[in-house]
Amino acid sequence: MPKITVIDDSITIVKMLTDLLTQDGHQVCGMTEAADALDKVVGFSPDLIVLDVIMPDVNGYDLCRMLRNDTRTSHLPIMMLTSRGEVTDKVAGLEAGADDYIVKPFEPQEVLARIRTHLRRAKQHKSFSPLTGLPGNQIIEEEIKKCLSSGDLNVAILYLDLDNFKAYNDTYGFIKGDEMLRTVSDVLRESVQKTSPLHSFVGHIGGDDFIVVVPSEKTKETCSTIINEVDKKVPSFYNEQDKTNGFVVTTDRLGQAARFPLVTLSIAAITNPDGTNVDYEQISLLSAALKKKAKELPGSAFVTG
Repeated sequence: MPKITVIDDSITIVKMLTDLLTQDGHQVCGMTEAADALDKVVGFSPDLIVLDVIMPDVNGYDLCRMLRNDTRTSHLPIMMLTSRGEVTDKVAGLEAGADDYIVKPFEPQEVLARIRTHLRRAKQHKSFSPLTGLPGNQIIEEEIKKCLSSGDLNVAILYLDLDNFKAYNDTYGFIKGDEMLRTVSDVLRESVQKTSPLHSFVGHIGGDDFIVVVPSEKTKETCSTIINEVDKKVPSFYNEQDKTNGFVVTTDRLGQAARFPLVTLSIAAITNPDGTNVDYEQISLLSAALKKKAKELPGSAFVTG
């Protein structure tokens, strides 16, 4: 159940919004004073804040800035609610950190629609990787389940894993490692756009693991395009000595010095999955088995199943 904080000096407005939002399935914390609002907001931990501009104790713009500057609340959507309808007032609210600005008197259904929109966007934002900007696990799971339940067998689910990435990270540091992950994510976007621009999906499971969904007839072309582009770009992340050697020297899991090849890519391609016979968990297990086979092959490779 989404949680919403309403801060307005009008008891009537607070009650009206509380009733409206409660009926729509939200949990509401209403308050008419802004003095201790920050602590109360943190304690309630809402998903969205509706904030009046004109308050008797603390200016709404100032409170908005306080919420934006506090790491515990800086990520929350904030809607400013006020009787001030001049452009300068709206600009001031947006510059203070508000995501939306609604002028009183307002239409309750419009407020409700805007709140739903901001909550939906906030939920989606949480599900995206902050590093690559790609959809994360929640959206990935929804996409895979949608593929399985649709009955459309003309689909390929590609699980991608960078080989020897930990060794690269240990040698060059996480900043360079993050740069490599962002580059790989760009390669995936661009490759899929080339091979299947209308029917595709790219997601970031986490770390050096990614997922791509394309029509099954595009499996080989997509895998080959991705591998070729990754293999072109990876060497630029190494110094000349490591590129010449074809490996880096760092400690293994036992703490012993060992040689690790340059980063390559393994792809497990699950084609034409029958959603009536397999579920999301089984797809995950199958992909793990296929990735193991791909990793046993030299260099970057893909295996279908």
